[in-house]
Order: sequence, then C-alpha cells, then structure tokens
Amino acid sequence: MKEEKSTARSLQSADTERRNAADVEDGQAGSGAPLIPLLHEAPTVRAGTGIRVLKRNMKRNGSRGCVTRKTRFGSRERDWLKGDAQRGCVCLYGASEPQPPASGPQTSTSTQPDLKLVLCSTNTTAEELCAQRDVQGLYLQLHGDLIRRLDPSERPLQMLYDYLTAMGYEDPLRVQQEAANSDLSCMIRFYSEKPVNADQQERTLLKGVFSVRKGKTQLHKWAERQVILCGTSLIVASVKDSLTGKMHILPLVGGKVEEVKRRQHYLMFSSAGPQAQTYYVNFDTLADYQRWHRQASKVVSQTISLVDLSCYSLEEVPEYLFYCQDITHLNLRHNFMSLDGPGGLVNFSRFAQLRSLNLSHNGLGVFPESLCEIQTLTELYLSCNGLSAVPARLENLQSLQTLCLDGNRLDSLPEELGKLSQLCSLGLSFNDFPLIPGVVERLCALDKLAMAGNRVETLDLFSLLRMTHIKSIDLRLNGLRCVKSETLEPVKHLTQLDLRDNQLTSLDLSSACSLETLQCQRNQLGALTLSGFTLRTLHARDNRLTTVNIYPVPNQLTHMDLSRNLLEYLPDWVCDSRKIEVLDVSHNLLSELPARLLSSLSLRKLLSGNNRLESLADLLDHIPLETLDLQHNKLRELPESFFYKALNLKYLNVSANALETIPPSSQSEESLSTLQELYLTGNKLNENCAALLVGHQNLRVLHMAYNQLQSFPASKLSKLEVLEELNLSGNKLKTIPSTVSSCKRLHTLIAHSNHISVFPEVLSLPEIKLVDVSCNELTEILLPESLPSTLQELDLSGNSSLMLEHKTLNLFSHISTLKLDQKPAVTAGDAQGTSTLWDHGYAEMCGQRNKLCVSVLAVDRFGDSPEAAYGIFDGDRNEEVSRLLQCTMGDVLAEEIQHSSVDSVYMSNTFLTSHRKLGMAGQKLGASALLCYIHHESSEPGRYFSLTVANVGTCQAVLCRDGQPLALSKVFSLEQSAEEMERVKLAKAIITEDNKVSGVTCCSRLLGCSYLFPWVLPKPWVHTEPLCSQDEFLILGNKALFQKVSYQEAVSTVLAVRDPRAAAKKLCTLAQSYGCRDNVGAVVVALHIGEDSCTCEPPLSTTEARGPPLPISVSPCDPATPSSSSGIASEFNSEMSASEVGSEAGSTASDEHPSLGPMARPERRCSLHPTATLCNTGPVVSLGPGVYPALFQRQPSSATFSSNQSDNGLDSDDEAPLEGVISNGSKLEVEVDIHCCAFQLRSGPPESPKDLDGRHDSRGSDYPNSKMRRQNSVVVSATNGCLLAVCGREISDLKKSPSTSSLFGKKLSNGSVVALEDSHNIIEVALEAPKKKSGYFAAPAQQDPEDQLIIPPSLEQDVREQLRGQSPVVPGPPSSARDPNWDHPQPTVPGLHPTTVLQQDVYDTAL
Repeated sequence: MKEEKSTARSLQSADTERRNAADVEDGQAGSGAPLIPLLHEAPTVRAGTGIRVLKRNMKRNGSRGCVTRKTRFGSRERDWLKGDAQRGCVCLYGASEPQPPASGPQTSTSTQPDLKLVLCSTNTTAEELCAQRDVQGLYLQLHGDLIRRLDPSERPLQMLYDYLTAMGYEDPLRVQQEAANSDLSCMIRFYSEKPVNADQQERTLLKGVFSVRKGKTQLHKWAERQVILCGTSLIVASVKDSLTGKMHILPLVGGKVEEVKRRQHYLMFSSAGPQAQTYYVNFDTLADYQRWHRQASKVVSQTISLVDLSCYSLEEVPEYLFYCQDITHLNLRHNFMSLDGPGGLVNFSRFAQLRSLNLSHNGLGVFPESLCEIQTLTELYLSCNGLSAVPARLENLQSLQTLCLDGNRLDSLPEELGKLSQLCSLGLSFNDFPLIPGVVERLCALDKLAMAGNRVETLDLFSLLRMTHIKSIDLRLNGLRCVKSETLEPVKHLTQLDLRDNQLTSLDLSSACSLETLQCQRNQLGALTLSGFTLRTLHARDNRLTTVNIYPVPNQLTHMDLSRNLLEYLPDWVCDSRKIEVLDVSHNLLSELPARLLSSLSLRKLLSGNNRLESLADLLDHIPLETLDLQHNKLRELPESFFYKALNLKYLNVSANALETIPPSSQSEESLSTLQELYLTGNKLNENCAALLVGHQNLRVLHMAYNQLQSFPASKLSKLEVLEELNLSGNKLKTIPSTVSSCKRLHTLIAHSNHISVFPEVLSLPEIKLVDVSCNELTEILLPESLPSTLQELDLSGNSSLMLEHKTLNLFSHISTLKLDQKPAVTAGDAQGTSTLWDHGYAEMCGQRNKLCVSVLAVDRFGDSPEAAYGIFDGDRNEEVSRLLQCTMGDVLAEEIQHSSVDSVYMSNTFLTSHRKLGMAGQKLGASALLCYIHHESSEPGRYFSLTVANVGTCQAVLCRDGQPLALSKVFSLEQSAEEMERVKLAKAIITEDNKVSGVTCCSRLLGCSYLFPWVLPKPWVHTEPLCSQDEFLILGNKALFQKVSYQEAVSTVLAVRDPRAAAKKLCTLAQSYGCRDNVGAVVVALHIGEDSCTCEPPLSTTEARGPPLPISVSPCDPATPSSSSGIASEFNSEMSASEVGSEAGSTASDEHPSLGPMARPERRCSLHPTATLCNTGPVVSLGPGVYPALFQRQPSSATFSSNQSDNGLDSDDEAPLEGVISNGSKLEVEVDIHCCAFQLRSGPPESPKDLDGRHDSRGSDYPNSKMRRQNSVVVSATNGCLLAVCGREISDLKKSPSTSSLFGKKLSNGSVVALEDSHNIIEVALEAPKKKSGYFAAPAQQDPEDQLIIPPSLEQDVREQLRGQSPVVPGPPSSARDPNWDHPQPTVPGLHPTTVLQQDVYDTAL
C-alpha cells in the first residue's frame, strides 16, 4: 500500500515530492552504475555517470518492439544488466509529434519518434542523462496523455521500476526485463525533448505576419503586421515583425468572423457591441486561412469569455493571454502550471475580470498565494494538487462563492477562512479531516458542505445546531461509526444528509425535523428512526434493517428504497403514506403485501421480488400501478381480477414462482390492457395460459421460458401484432406457429432448448435481428429467396441432425454472427475408450444493447498435456478490449507458465503482460477479466488436478462441490470490497456519488484503463483450489449474470440441466428474464475428475477422440487462417473476419521464446500407467537427414481456397456441396479431422547442447527448466484436443502454407480467429487487415500436389509393417478410414545414422 502511494506521488509530480527527490546526491549514479567498456556502437561515456547510449536509432512501427532484446544489446551489455537488478534500460524518444491520446489502434503509417536505448542505474538522475545527451531536459508521458518536464533530481529508471512495481510485478529481475520492453511506451514514456503537438498549438495560440487592414472603409491601407489569435481576442501589432509599441486588441466573443469572397483567403473579424471594430486579414495559404477561420469561429460562438486550456501539458500560459482583459472563466485543469515565469501563476493578477479559475490536477504541492490577489474570483478549484495547508491570505477573496479543495492532504483550515462572507459551497472531500472544521460555523452563507472520504468517525447533531446555515452535508466513505443525537433541540435547517458506505449500526435522526432526503445505503443498520414531517426520499438498501420507525406518517414521501434488508413485514405507516410513488422492498423476508398498499392511489412502481410471498391480495379498485416486480417468490396464482383492475400496468415480472395459470386480461372480449412487458419465466404454465394473453394487445416483450408449454396456439399468437421480443426457451415445443409471421415488429425470437424440428417462419419479418433456435431437433431450414438485411445473429448450434445446403449457406453470408454445430468427430464405438476429463458450453447474449461486449475463451486441450484454460472478459461499454484479451490471453498464459511454476506468479504476470499488450486501446478503455487454468500441481504431477483462478473486475467463478456453490473469485468493486475502497482513498482518487473512480468505473482493478493508474490496477486476485471427485462443474459469468442469478440458483440450474451448453444458455436466459438488460455471458465447464481418473499424458493417438473436428475458417484474402479452439459450436462473424485479426493476432507473453533444453520433456504417466522401459530411449531433440522421428498420414486437404482458383463448379445448382464445407460469405468453414501417427524413432543419444544451439530459435529462454510449450524442430499444436506434430520444416514456412496455417491457431467463441503467432500490437494487425464480405469460396477440385503421401524408401517397409491390418498405405491419396492408434515406440530403423533424422514435410488433414 505504501509503495503504491509513493509511486502515485512521484508519477503525478507534486512539488513536495520533487523537492524531496532533490536531496538525492548526483554522485550516487556513478557509484550505482560502474562505467561499461565501450563498444563500437556506443558513443563516449561521461566518466562517473555509468550511462551508455546505443547509437543506433530504431524507428518504431506501431507499438511493436524495434528489435528483440538480444539484438538491441551486445553480450557485454547483457552481462552488465544481469550483474545488478538495479541496472536497466530507459527508452528515450525524440521530439516528434506524440501519439494522440485516442483509444483507437495505431497504424503502421503513424509517425513515430526516434528511439534511443540508454543503459543506466536506478540512481542515475535526469540531470546526468541530460548532460550526457546534451539536451535541455527530459520529459515524462503517462498513458499517451500529459507530458511533463522531469526535475533534474528525478531518476527515470527508478520511476519506471516504481511504476511496474505498483502495477503488480514483484520479481526485480522481471521488473528489469519489462522495463526494457518498448511496448511499455503506451503506458510510460520518456522524451529527450518536449514533443510538439500541432493541434494543441493551434488551439492555444495562432500567430503570423499577414496583410491587415483596419475598418470597413477603403480609406485605410493594407499593411504587413504581426497578428495573434490567443484566448478570446485578436491582437494586431502596430509594427511589423515586432511586438513593441501599441497593441490593437479586438475582443471576439459574441462578434463575427466572415469570409470575404472578393479576395482569396480573406477573413473579416468584427467585435461585438455598438462600437464594434473590424479588421480584415489576408492569409498567404489555404491552410492558414482554414486554421484561423476554424479557431476564430469557436471563439465568436461563445456566450461567455471562457478560455479552456485543460489537458495541454502547460507549464505556463501564453503571455499574449494577458492581453485578453475580457476573460472571465479560465480552465487550466490537468496541466503542470508553475508559479514563476512570464505566464506563471504569479502574474494571474493581471486578469482584471477573472471570476472562475480551475487549477485542479496540476501537482502544485503548495497553495499558490499569488491567487489571493485576484479579488474578482467567485469560483476557485484546486482539487488533487497535494495541498497540505491553506494560507490565511485566502480571506482577501471576499467575492469567493465556491471553493473546491477535494483530493488533497488537508486536515485543518485557517480561522481566517471564516471571513469569506459569500462562500456558499465548500468542497473538502477526500482529505484527512478527523472532524468537521470549526471554522465552518462562521461561514454564515455556507449551505452545502462536502466532506466525503475523510476520517470523521463521529457526527454530533448538537454541533450542527451551531451551523444553522448548512442545508446539505455529504459524509460518505468516512468510516462513520456513530451519530450522536443526545440533544432534544430540533435541527431545523438540515434538509439533505448523505451517510452512505459507513459503519453505522443504528441511526436516530428524529431530531432532524426538516430532513427531506436521507441516503444511508451500505451500512450495518439494524434500526432506523426518522422524522416524517418533511421526508421526501429515503434510500436505505444493503443494511440489516428489521424495522423502520418514522413519525409522524411521512405524507410527503415519494420514493423509498428498503431493498436487501431483513424486513419480515412492512410498517403500517407505509400504507398510510399518501404520496408514495416508488417503493423497493425486494430481497427481504416479506411473507405478504398489505392490501392497502396494493390499492394505493399514488403508487406507480412496486418492486417486491426475492421475498417469501405466497399470495397476492385482491385489488379493491382500479389502481395507477405501472410497474410490478414479483419474481422469486412462492406465488401459486394471481388474483382473478388483477389485470382488469390494474389497467395502467405496463411492466409485470412474476418469473421464478410456482404459477400454474394466469388471470384473464378482461371480463369480456374487449380488453383495455396497456401491458407492454410480461415476464413469466420459470413457472408451471402450460399452453392453456398462452390463450389468455390475447387480450394484452400492446404486449411488446413476452418471456415464457422454462415452463411446461407443449404448444403455442397459432390463432392467439397472430393477435400479438406489436410483439417485438419473444422468448419460449426451455419448454417442450415441437414447432413455432407459422402465425408468428403476423408479428411484423418482432426483432428477437429465442426458442432454444425445445424439441422444434421445423425452422420458424420468421426470416420474412422486416425487423428481425436475432433468432436463437439452438439445442433443438432441426433437420432442415426452408428459407425465402432473400433474407432481411436487419438479421444480425442466427444460432443453430445444438441441432445434431441439421444439414445445410449450399444455397442456404449463401443466404447466410451477410449475417454478422452465425453459430453452427461442428460435425461429430467419432462414433460412439470409437469413443468408448476415451476418458474426457472436462467439456464446456458457453452463451453470450446482447440483451437490449446494440453490441456484444462480452467475450469467452475456452480451450479444452491447453498445450500438450491434459490441461484446460477458460476465461470470460467483459468490456462493459466497449467491445475492443474484451476481444483483444480473448485473442491474446491464452497465448500469454502458455508463455508465462514456462517462466514460473508458482501459480500466483504466472497468473499475475499473465494479467500484467496482457494489460501491456492492449497497447493504445488500453489507455482509455478497460475490461473485467477472469481466467481459469486446470492443471497438475508441478510439485506432484501424479496427483489430482488443481484449478487456478485469477480475476480483476467483476467477472466471477463458482465451483459446484457436493451440490453447493464455492466462490473462487473476488469482486473488485468499490461497493463490495472495503479493502480496495481504502486503497483507492489513500491514493486520493475522487470517488463520485455513484461510487465510480473519477466517475468512470466502479472497479478498482481492471485490464486497461491505464490512465486511471494508480487508482485502478491490473494486478489480479489469484486463488488455487485442488479439484476432487466431488467437484461437478465450474461456472464463469460476468457481472450482469450474478447480479440477477445467485450462486445457489446458478448451481441448482446447472445441476438440473447437466449439458454444459444448454446450462449456459439457461443461465443467460434466466438473467434476462429477471430484468437484466445488459450483455450477459456464461461458461459452464463440466468436470469428470474421479478418484480413479488417469492423469498421465494421453498417447499420440489417431483413434482417440479428443473433441469435435476442427472447423477451419478461410478468408478469401488470407487463406492462412487458424482453426477453432472451442469444442461446442463454430461461430462466424463476417464483420470481424479472419483476415481482420490476421495471422499475427495471437501475441505471446514476451519478445523472447524459450529455447529447448538439452532434454525433451518426458511423457507424464500416472501410477496406474507407468512409462514402459525402452531401449535407446534418448529424446530426439533436433531433426537431421536420414532419420524419421514420426510418420504422418496425409489425406486430401480442402483447406486451400482462393477466389481466382475456385473453378470446380460448386457455385452451380447442379453440383452437390462437399460434406462438411460451411460457408459464411467472407469466410469458409471446413470440417476436418486431424490424425497423427506420431510414433517416435529413438536411436542413439541426443545431440550435444553445443550442436543444438545453432538450431534453436535465437530468442532463447532464461528458464531452461521450465515446461516447454513450443519448439523449433517439433511444433506441437493443441487444438480441440487433437495433437498435431509437424517435423522438419521451419515454422515460418509451415505457417505460410494455406493448408497448414489453419492448424496454428484457435477459433474463438464469438467468431474472431486468432493465430498462435508472435504479435507486438494485435490492435494494429486487426486494423490493417483487409475486410472482405463477398462471395462463397469452395475447395479446389484438383488434388494439391502436396497432398500425396510421402514415404522415404528407407522406411517404406517399416511403415507397411506398422500399418498392416489397418488402412493400407500406398503412394497417392490414402483412404478415409481412421488411422490406428500408435501408442507404442517405434524401433530403430536399420541403416540409418544414429544421430541424424531425415527432415520430412508431411502432415495430415482429412476431410
């Protein structure tokens, strides 16, 4: 905590910390960084500084690293760095234009500054670096945003290390490695000169020498003059090229700027008022003309004289700004303003009419007393400046009305402040005040006091009696424990009191007789007593209230929230209140609702879900109720007269009850119902109830999921003409009535988990957007000639008998998200011997949002051993970050587990590295993330599996153990984590009233949103849980899911369904029926880990089924597209095609890959299946000519597609489509099965390590004992459980092959495709990849020459013996029969050299 606090101070550069840093002696750098011997690429090194600059300037392309670390430094530099973790590398950028602070991706054409690498130590100061580089100063930029000058005593490398440590890195060596990574520049960057931003300069100051004429008459002559546009005025010098003499000032606010068409590039500037003056300016170029016209137009359109220079990294304002004497409002927040200098704060008294000044977030450190001389000020904002004291001279500002000092380090105020007789608003939030300052009593005009986030533990109402002027007090987040109310004298002036998020156990405010609004949510209140004379609003949710006493009856009360308490009954005064309009009593223990309450003539909205209601009283008369929520109760029926007495009812939710029927809509055939939304999910309704819905002719949303419907009356459905959303999932429907075509406004139909065999006739509806008929019994789809352009998502997964024709697939080409099943891999007989340890299902639903911001990662077969990885990512309002995490996080984890065997280390580093790899997108955008990794404990590989869970944000994981939920994650929300709330408060963040950090996010830990550092961090919570036979399944969900579905209900739901995909669908459907309107996502992982489960590595088998076959997406513009990693359904996205993500989409954890150690990783075996003793079992590490380590059967491949090579006539109607070929217009899915006859030929000892070094990847690993995931000579690709070994060919060449490229990746759950390949900037790759959405591409009819089986003559006889009795092997295309199981070692082949292995270019893909 202290480290984070100090890091925040140093990076935000308060002057106090700058002075402290100045005490560091300059000579320390020399002692900490001994002089390095000079190399040919290094310039002369100053003696004693220990600084080395690599001379080569490296241009950066996007945010990619210029070169790898090994090519950046020579061996001597690397040895020097390894000698001490306090040494490192600082990347210094040149003074070109900085990156824009936008969240969008950076293209390769972006102008990038030169980069120089400087070796130094943590004791090296900025002054020493400047002297060595012969520059004036160094500059620091955080998160692509503000740029500030470093003080000479500040130490750049130490600041860099502090930043990484505060992020979450703990190992000093890892910190040293990360600091040298140029990708870090998106978060923290050093410049040798201050970058120039042309757009910023334009908005701050425009000047030049132009032809000028004064006045509208022709009497004045044209003259060359210096012209300046700054602030609110046009300034014209009286002498050419000089600012001496008289300056002509033309105020522009309220004036005019017009184009004069008589001359080219000619503008007329006019001031406002009866004595308006006019100047004509003739510009030399069109660019100058447009620039001046654009900026001047903004000024003249203002209604007040406001100058906004916020977020410009200014150290002082332009001196010309002081000529603008009409300025009344000056905004300088988020700069680095200094006291001295021509444009410093000391000269601000020159503004004669300045009324409002904003200097928040400037890192001032001390209160600038020169501001006390600006006596015209009425508003002064000095938030977040590290102020520890307020000067007494502030009493000079007698006109001051608003003073904001939030987010500082104040604990007292001077008594002189009481002389500010006009001060009416005082902001002291998030300081260190232990009590309300006594000077407040003397501020007679003060009516609003904000003291949230301080250290006030006791509030004495007696002290408020002396503050008769204060009407509103904010004491949120103070740790308040007691409110003393010993006085009998009423507190008459207090009208609004905010006590949220404290530690109160009881509250008696009966003496506050004028109280109108009370907010006391999230305390520990057991009793609440209030005065009801003037009470209008009461918010008391999330407490332990068993009763609420209000006297007298609050007849002015309109809104009351008592949800999530322990109320067993409602007090009588609730029914007596005459004006109550909104009442929320959900999540209590209520067993009944009073009849008088339901018959209230003022109640408009009643929320009483999640209680114990068994019945509802009859309504006495027509009531004005518009919204009624009764979900999660025990209701068996509703009153018979319910609907025709609640004629104003528009929203009704009775989901999760025990209803067997619903009342009629009216007593006659005519109905006056205005009901628009009806939620009946999770009851016991049958098809007879559907007929009773006819009278609700205004119904727009109808949810009847998970009832007992066997049919839906066709004639009744046709009368719901304005229906927009229909959910009939989880019933026993065999068909959707054809009369659904009468619902012309229907845009969403969800009917999964039924027995539907005929596709519903909804594709002719003009507004249809989403159709979900997954998990049904569809066999065919009858389509119209054309589909509506509005259709965005079609889910057909889970229909095992569905066969799609070529024409049907062509019609689906424009759908942005299409979900289809994969072809079954094997028959039941083939899979009898298969032991599946886990399988998964997932669901993602947009809800009422236009885009899906939730992404899922699901890899059943992670790496080359029985391991798995699952994740869910929620971007809240953005989809970019969640998609990028989905693409990269699996590969980052695979890399990190090679560097460390400690679960907390590799999971934390996975999150931190993924955070870095977000690049520019992660500067302003963020996402919650949860990652689960199922693995063996590295210390006990023969034991059972363990589950390691890491998360940031609000995504959660729940394990079902013995039928009970076990939470595995931690919710990093300010409302739910007191520890995180305290950390954020200590870092002096501003937490707004909706409990969001700086008003942005409620999460204290996220991936991305790096501009909120150090308040929002990427360091995850990590927890490891050993798995046992009692563990049945794992549930992953985002915030929206678990807000509506409790852990226990989620576990009960999955237990009742069992099938992972159907269970995930049900969870999302329930959340939507319970009122969720946001994106919702769920992953269900079924676990089959018994006490007798085999934990050894499965053999490289051709008959063992490890999952469904691989759908290979091939884009017309990029045939080298990776395959799927999700074993449930193939989901295509034509808006984000495979080529959009590109072959470089899957980035890895670092710039280096570990090299293969001298011994290959042994095959892991359990105690039941020990490794057989073999002769000559030395591992084959490198392949050479003459020896085969494995043999691969190759079958004809259909994975090569090209628009100019497709000439096989498959586009014609008289040709039958290839089985297993699925088209999506912009991509093509091919069902293939991959078999590997991977028996190893082991002969002789392995090659020496010396020989191996020449063949290894140059990017070696510093962790030789870690688990190997990638090799250069043998590539292992684990996709959908099918193990593919590719020998001999270089990886880069192999990935260029259209047929093999699809094997080096995974297809993601929402349609995006990712390749397991290096990428330093996935954003850039995804942006630059071309997008094509046209046409259907079929497989070439002719067999590729590479598809021939290649058997060297020296091994032909041996291969025939191995394949005897199985499918015959002959040169040419083999048969489609399945391959035998090669689970035994291959004997040594006679005649082959014992230390060499012949390279071969064969691999197998089968259609």
